[in-house]
Amino acid sequence: MKSRLTSALASALFLVIAPGTVAGYVPWLLSGWHVEPPLLGWPWLRGFGVLLLAAGLPVLLDSFARFALVGQGTPAPVMPTDRLVVSGLYRYVRNPIYLAVLAIIVGQGLLFGSAGVLVWAGVVAAACHAFVVGYEEPTLRRRYRGDYDTYCAAVRRWWPGWRSWRGPGEPWTAGR
Repeated sequence: MKSRLTSALASALFLVIAPGTVAGYVPWLLSGWHVEPPLLGWPWLRGFGVLLLAAGLPVLLDSFARFALVGQGTPAPVMPTDRLVVSGLYRYVRNPIYLAVLAIIVGQGLLFGSAGVLVWAGVVAAACHAFVVGYEEPTLRRRYRGDYDTYCAAVRRWWPGWRSWRGPGEPWTAGR
């Protein structure tokens, strides 16, 4: 069993390396973070971009914290959690980290008026789906067995549900 401090430090490092590169460094390379004319000439898209950024960042940070503090591990495959993490936003959707990263990338594309960043978001979305289906889900299924199967049957992969899943033997509840 890993300590929470070790898990938190490793998660922080992975946060900087993986999402930091995918949702920060690459969009910066593509856009220079310079504001260009709004996409499609619609200025309101910038505001929507800001909302996506504002929504994505806390989701990303909360999800990483849950891996370290609740699961006592990291989202990185090299240091997986000791426990299946099914609290917080994981009660509504199985992949909040990937969704947060995509929200951050799309938000930047809209804010900066960068079609290149939006194309990058599409590449990242396809890569995430392939990774989740081809590696992550089979690995989690082997590691957590029936618990993961139960979780997958109750919580959708990409589209959040309206009700919170409470776990085996616990009822669904609205808004919790």
